[in-house]
Amino acid sequence: MIIDSLSWICLLSGGLLGIVGGIGIHRFPDLYSRQHATGITDTLCAMLILLGLGLQAGISIAAFKLALIFVLLFLTSPTASHALANAAMHGGLKPKLDSATGKDKF
Repeated sequence: MIIDSLSWICLLSGGLLGIVGGIGIHRFPDLYSRQHATGITDTLCAMLILLGLGLQAGISIAAFKLALIFVLLFLTSPTASHALANAAMHGGLKPKLDSATGKDKF
């Protein structure tokens, strides 16, 4: 009963975080801001969903496979986000700056 509840909390939290990441894609003005929104949320979203599925699976080969996917996503997702932002910077895409000062707002 407790494991079921924890599993559903993880699954729903991961789904909600995925929706928030999708809103971030549409809300932020440039690639770098969007990349930040998706880079953070996709890793945490996938990990929460995989944790919830792993709790549902119990001790089995499926849980081992989910843990392996968890580790691979933890290592590759931030690297891919960094590579995309780095490629955009080398391609000449400039971040959107504040028009009054010519600097980043933050």
